[in-house]
Order: sequence, then structure tokens, then C-alpha cells
Amino acid sequence: MSTISSSSDRPTQRESVVSLLFYALLLVAAVASFMLIRQIGQGLKAPPGTATVSAPKGTHAGGVDVVVHVMATLAAVIALGNVLSWVLKRLHQPAVIGEVIAGILLGPSVLGAISPQAMHLLIPDVSADPHQLVLGSLKTIAQIGVILYMFVVGLELNAQKVGRQAKAAIAISHASIVFPFVLGSFTALWLYPILSTDSVPFTSFALFLGVAMSITAFPVLARILTDQRLEKSDLGVIALSCAATDDVTAWCLLAFVVGVVQAQVGGAMLVAVATIAFIAVMFLLVRPLIVKWVHWAEQHQQERQTIPLLLIALLCASLTTEAIGIHAVFGAFMLGAIIPHDSRIAHQLTSKLTDVVTILLLPAFFAVTGMNTRIGLINGWDGILICLALILVATVGKFGGTVAASRMVGIDWRTSAALGILMNTRGLMELIVLNIGLSLGVISPKLFAMMVIMAVATTIATSPILRKLLSHSASGAEGSVTFRSESP
Repeated sequence: MSTISSSSDRPTQRESVVSLLFYALLLVAAVASFMLIRQIGQGLKAPPGTATVSAPKGTHAGGVDVVVHVMATLAAVIALGNVLSWVLKRLHQPAVIGEVIAGILLGPSVLGAISPQAMHLLIPDVSADPHQLVLGSLKTIAQIGVILYMFVVGLELNAQKVGRQAKAAIAISHASIVFPFVLGSFTALWLYPILSTDSVPFTSFALFLGVAMSITAFPVLARILTDQRLEKSDLGVIALSCAATDDVTAWCLLAFVVGVVQAQVGGAMLVAVATIAFIAVMFLLVRPLIVKWVHWAEQHQQERQTIPLLLIALLCASLTTEAIGIHAVFGAFMLGAIIPHDSRIAHQLTSKLTDVVTILLLPAFFAVTGMNTRIGLINGWDGILICLALILVATVGKFGGTVAASRMVGIDWRTSAALGILMNTRGLMELIVLNIGLSLGVISPKLFAMMVIMAVATTIATSPILRKLLSHSASGAEGSVTFRSESP
């Protein structure tokens, strides 16, 4: 297996200065660009908004058996999702795409358009279920599923791999966030008067659109690399390192944006300070304690007793971030990330949770996403144009930022292009972000549907484009690929 090499094993003083200037210019340009976009966007006017009605709480409504409907919905999504996943695997696509499509097919976009009565067998309509108890119950299950899923994602982060490619991974991942973030914020100048309302501040809209464009799905990217037998190659290691760094940075950025949206200008700084304090406590105080605790538990064969305590810590971390004003998934992700990746306890947690979460709980999330996705709202050529433009902006931002940074750290063109394609994978992580934005009222149902299509399209495009690119440079067996570095 070849290695991705730079011009020297140790960076020269000139290279360090160039890297420092690159970071400084990148950050200054990003902040200046967003401030300019914000200044222009604050003068835009959006159509009047309508007040949203919150769903009342309860357990039964209109004779509807909530448990029966919830179980029927989960069974339908699991069954259809598995069938579609089996088909898509034969087409070298991630299984999650089949599950996402299953949720959309069973929602108002397809089944509801063909036979509303059939769809309402799963989710009763408002007249039969005035309190929307079934959908509310599914949302609760979906929330638990997503929290546990993000915890598992954190557990699967390999800090050692990231450390070995730290210089390249940090530069590439940050550029792959900054470029699409600025492009997404710039796109908000066009979309805000069309797809938003005056009840949503432009700053919140632009910040959220920028973050939504910046997401990379670490688990889906890992699955694509495994399917291509590239997870242990040089490309696979650096891609996973970049995606892991991207996840941590993007979720921190999302936490800040959610704080801004919920607290607005008055309390945004307090939320930001609390978020920084939470991250500092988790890494400086909680992580050393957990490392010692896990080491002691494994030495004394106390893994079984330790796992319930870690799950309690998971709930506490999620409740803390929810109380701060950011989302519960951030606390779950952070706790997973500070548990030693290669410990027996981490492996046991992953093996015990993965199947239950991905097979049973996450289908509730796909069902809710499907119910929220109304493709019929994208009507006319203007809607299609906006949808295509979002796909283009998302792709150009991720691909362009990744390639530019990859070349800056001395990686050859073909490897840089492969990294750009991989970092454009969004999948489930993007859907989590979009559902947060929809629940906060920052994005409209129409924009939500467009962004879901963008997430699915960019993820589907990854595998075939990557195979096409690597087919011209593949050598050896088992998916090993040789890449030659070119010093900039």
C-alpha cells in the first residue's frame, strides 16, 4: 500500500508560515463574506408568515389506537426500507438511501398522493387524530433513535487515525466547511425572499442554510469506503479523518446556530459561552475521568455494570445540551467521542446499540422525515430550478473547498478529487440537521423537501463517480489504490 507523502517528513518554516497565512485568510474571508451577506440580507423582505399550531399532548384521540398505528408505521418503513436497501446495495449504494426513500414513499409525496386512505392507515389524518398523537409518538421514538445514533457515531470516531493525518485532515475538513458555508449563506440572499417569511430573521435563515450545506455524513462515507474496499487505504484513512474532523466542527457550528435561532441576539452569546464551557468540561474534566473509569472497569471485568452508567451519562449529556439551548444530539455525540474508541466497552456499546438503533428506532425518524417531505410543493420550473441550484451549490462548495485545501497540503489532483467526491456525501446526518431546522421553523416545508432531495442526490452520486475516477488509477487487488503526491 502506498502512502500519501508531502515534500518532506517535517514541515519547513516556510510551509508553516504559508499554512498559517492560509488559515488566517480563510477565516477572515469567511467572516467578512458572511457579514457582507448579512448586511445585504437584512434589507430583504419576505412574505408574511402564518403562526404554527403546536400539537396538544395526550395518549388517545378520536378512537385512534396510537400503539397500533405506531407499530404498523414502523413495520411498513422497516419492511419497505429493507427491500429498497437490498436493491440499492446491488447498485453499490448505501443502505440508508433505501430507508430514506421508503419514508418518502410512505408519506404524502407518493402514497398520500396515490391513496390518502392507505397513508392514513399508518398516520391518521387530522380529523381522525386531532391531537396528532401518532405522529407525536413517532417523533419521540425518532428523537431517541437519533440521540442513540449520534452516540454510536461518536463512539466510532478513531482519534488515532485522525491524529496520524491531523495536519491534512484539519485543513481539508475546515475548508470543506467554510466554502459551502459561505456559498450557502450567499444563496440565502436569493432564497430568503422566496422561501422564507418575515417571522424568520435573515441571520438565522442564512446561518442555517450555510450549516446545512456544510455537512458530511461520516457513517455513510465509512460504508462507501468499506464497500469499495478502501477503508484501510491511504485515501480511506485520510477521508475518514477529514469526515471525523468535519463532523465535530460542523456539529459545534450547528450547536451555535441553534443557540442563535432559539435565543436570538439577546441570549445568543450566553448560549455560545455555555456551549464552549460544555465542550471544555467534556474534554478537560469528563474525558480523563471516563478514560480512567473504562480502564478500571476492563481490568476488573466490570463492563456489564459500567454500560448502564454510561447510558445514564448519555442521557445527562443530552439533557444538558438541550437545557443550554442547543440540540440533545450534540451532547450524545460529544459523550460518544470522548469514550476510548478501542476499548472493549466501546465495542460492546456499539455492538449492542447498532442493530436496535438502525433497524428499529431510526425507521421512526425516516417515517417522520417522509411525512414532512412534500415533494408536491416543488411545483413549476422555478421550484425545479431552485432544487437543481441547491444541488449545484452544495456540490461545488464541498468539492471545491476539499480540492483546494487538499492541493494546499500537497496531495495530488486525483486523490484531491476523490476526497472532494467523498466529502460530498451527506445522507442521514443531513436529514438530522434538516429536521432540526424544520422543527425550529427556520426552513419552510418547501425548502425542506428541496434539501432532502439535495441530500439524497449528492449521496447517490458519490459511489458511481468515485468508482469511475478510481477505475483509471486502480492497481493491485482488494481495492488498493496508488496515488502519487505532487508537491505544491
